[in-house]
Amino acid sequence: MEFVQQQPTSKAPADWFTGDVWWDVIFAGQEPSRMRANLVRFSPGARTNWHSHVLGQTLHVFSGVALIGTRDGTIFEAHPGETVDCPPGEEHWHGAAPDRFMEHLALWEAKGDGSTETTWAEPVTDQQYNSPRTRELPQTTS
Repeated sequence: MEFVQQQPTSKAPADWFTGDVWWDVIFAGQEPSRMRANLVRFSPGARTNWHSHVLGQTLHVFSGVALIGTRDGTIFEAHPGETVDCPPGEEHWHGAAPDRFMEHLALWEAKGDGSTETTWAEPVTDQQYNSPRTRELPQTTS
Protein backbone atom coordinates (compact mmCIF):
# COMPACT_ATOMS: atom_id res chain seq x y z
CA MET A 1 0.00 0.00 0.00
CA GLU A 2 1.13 3.54 -0.67
CA PHE A 3 -0.17 7.08 -0.76
CA VAL A 4 -0.41 8.42 -4.29
CA GLN A 5 1.47 11.68 -4.72
CA GLN A 6 -1.04 14.27 -5.91
CA GLN A 7 -0.28 16.65 -8.72
CA PRO A 8 -1.28 20.30 -8.36
CA THR A 9 -4.66 21.44 -9.69
CA SER A 10 -4.31 22.48 -13.33
CA LYS A 11 -6.37 24.34 -15.88
CA ALA A 12 -7.85 22.05 -18.51
CA PRO A 13 -6.54 22.59 -22.07
CA ALA A 14 -8.45 25.19 -24.10
CA ASP A 15 -8.14 22.85 -27.12
CA TRP A 16 -10.56 20.43 -25.42
CA PHE A 17 -12.88 22.75 -23.44
CA THR A 18 -15.05 25.84 -23.80
CA GLY A 19 -14.95 28.12 -20.73
CA ASP A 20 -12.95 27.79 -17.54
CA VAL A 21 -12.37 24.22 -16.39
CA TRP A 22 -9.94 22.99 -13.73
CA TRP A 23 -9.01 19.44 -12.79
CA ASP A 24 -7.18 17.39 -10.24
CA VAL A 25 -5.73 14.11 -11.45
CA ILE A 26 -6.82 11.77 -8.68
CA PHE A 27 -5.31 8.64 -10.19
CA ALA A 28 -3.53 7.72 -13.42
CA GLY A 29 -2.81 4.02 -13.09
CA GLN A 30 0.33 2.44 -14.38
CA GLU A 31 0.32 -1.13 -15.77
CA PRO A 32 -1.29 -3.38 -14.89
CA SER A 33 -3.87 -0.77 -13.75
CA ARG A 34 -5.66 1.12 -16.51
CA MET A 35 -7.81 3.25 -14.21
CA ARG A 36 -8.06 7.02 -14.67
CA ALA A 37 -9.87 9.38 -12.29
CA ASN A 38 -10.07 13.18 -12.46
CA LEU A 39 -12.00 15.58 -10.24
CA VAL A 40 -13.18 18.23 -12.72
CA ARG A 41 -14.62 21.68 -11.87
CA PHE A 42 -16.56 23.58 -14.54
CA SER A 43 -17.47 27.27 -14.33
CA PRO A 44 -21.06 28.16 -15.36
CA GLY A 45 -21.53 27.36 -19.06
CA ALA A 46 -18.17 25.59 -19.41
CA ARG A 47 -18.10 22.27 -21.22
CA THR A 48 -15.93 19.72 -22.97
CA ASN A 49 -15.60 19.41 -26.72
CA TRP A 50 -17.27 16.45 -28.35
CA HIS A 51 -15.23 13.36 -27.52
CA SER A 52 -15.35 9.59 -27.01
CA HIS A 53 -13.47 7.07 -24.91
CA VAL A 54 -12.37 3.75 -26.35
CA LEU A 55 -13.50 1.90 -23.19
CA GLY A 56 -16.26 4.32 -22.11
CA GLN A 57 -16.46 6.88 -19.30
CA THR A 58 -18.40 7.21 -16.05
CA LEU A 59 -19.30 10.60 -14.55
CA HIS A 60 -20.34 11.03 -10.90
CA VAL A 61 -21.76 14.48 -10.10
CA PHE A 62 -20.71 16.02 -6.77
CA SER A 63 -22.16 19.53 -7.02
CA GLY A 64 -24.12 21.76 -9.37
CA VAL A 65 -26.03 20.58 -12.43
CA ALA A 66 -24.20 18.52 -15.05
CA LEU A 67 -25.28 18.51 -18.67
CA ILE A 68 -24.29 15.50 -20.76
CA GLY A 69 -25.01 15.67 -24.49
CA THR A 70 -25.11 12.98 -27.18
CA ARG A 71 -24.84 13.26 -30.97
CA ASP A 72 -28.57 12.65 -31.42
CA GLY A 73 -29.16 16.04 -29.75
CA THR A 74 -30.28 14.72 -26.35
CA ILE A 75 -28.97 16.60 -23.31
CA PHE A 76 -29.27 14.75 -20.02
CA GLU A 77 -29.37 16.77 -16.78
CA ALA A 78 -27.65 15.07 -13.82
CA HIS A 79 -27.71 16.24 -10.19
CA PRO A 80 -25.42 15.68 -7.18
CA GLY A 81 -25.18 12.03 -6.23
CA GLU A 82 -26.12 10.81 -9.71
CA THR A 83 -23.83 8.75 -11.93
CA VAL A 84 -23.97 8.60 -15.73
CA ASP A 85 -22.23 5.92 -17.80
CA CYS A 86 -21.15 6.79 -21.35
CA PRO A 87 -20.56 3.59 -23.37
CA PRO A 88 -17.36 2.84 -25.29
CA GLY A 89 -17.02 4.85 -28.49
CA GLU A 90 -20.09 7.06 -27.88
CA GLU A 91 -19.42 10.68 -28.83
CA HIS A 92 -20.62 12.95 -26.05
CA TRP A 93 -19.88 16.15 -24.15
CA HIS A 94 -20.38 17.22 -20.54
CA GLY A 95 -20.29 20.46 -18.64
CA ALA A 96 -22.01 22.85 -16.26
CA ALA A 97 -25.43 24.43 -16.56
CA PRO A 98 -25.26 28.10 -17.59
CA ASP A 99 -26.15 29.43 -14.13
CA ARG A 100 -23.97 27.45 -11.70
CA PHE A 101 -20.65 25.74 -11.17
CA MET A 102 -20.48 21.94 -11.53
CA GLU A 103 -18.04 19.41 -10.15
CA HIS A 104 -17.83 15.76 -11.17
CA LEU A 105 -15.56 12.79 -10.89
CA ALA A 106 -14.62 11.47 -14.34
CA LEU A 107 -13.63 7.79 -14.45
CA TRP A 108 -12.32 5.91 -17.47
CA GLU A 109 -9.75 3.32 -18.46
CA ALA A 110 -6.72 3.54 -20.67
CA LYS A 111 -6.57 0.91 -23.37
CA GLY A 112 -3.38 -0.68 -22.06
CA ASP A 113 -1.50 -0.71 -25.36
CA GLY A 114 -0.38 2.92 -25.18
CA SER A 115 -2.89 4.08 -27.78
CA THR A 116 -5.11 7.11 -27.32
CA GLU A 117 -7.85 6.50 -24.75
CA THR A 118 -9.83 9.66 -25.63
CA THR A 119 -10.62 10.94 -29.11
CA TRP A 120 -11.31 14.69 -29.12
CA ALA A 121 -13.45 16.40 -31.76
CA GLU A 122 -14.89 19.87 -32.39
CA PRO A 123 -16.28 22.26 -29.75
CA VAL A 124 -19.94 22.05 -28.78
CA THR A 125 -21.78 24.99 -30.35
CA ASP A 126 -23.93 27.36 -28.29
CA GLN A 127 -26.96 26.05 -30.21
CA GLN A 128 -26.12 22.45 -29.24
CA TYR A 129 -25.41 23.44 -25.62
CA ASN A 130 -28.65 25.44 -25.27
CA SER A 131 -30.93 22.69 -26.63
CA PRO A 132 -33.74 21.38 -24.39
CA ARG A 133 -32.70 19.05 -21.55
CA THR A 134 -34.22 15.88 -20.16
CA ARG A 135 -34.06 14.14 -16.79
CA GLU A 136 -35.21 10.87 -18.35
CA LEU A 137 -32.25 8.55 -18.78
CA PRO A 138 -32.74 5.55 -21.07
CA GLN A 139 -33.44 2.30 -19.25
CA THR A 140 -30.64 -0.24 -19.27
CA THR A 141 -31.19 -3.92 -19.86
CA SER A 142 -29.13 -5.59 -17.16
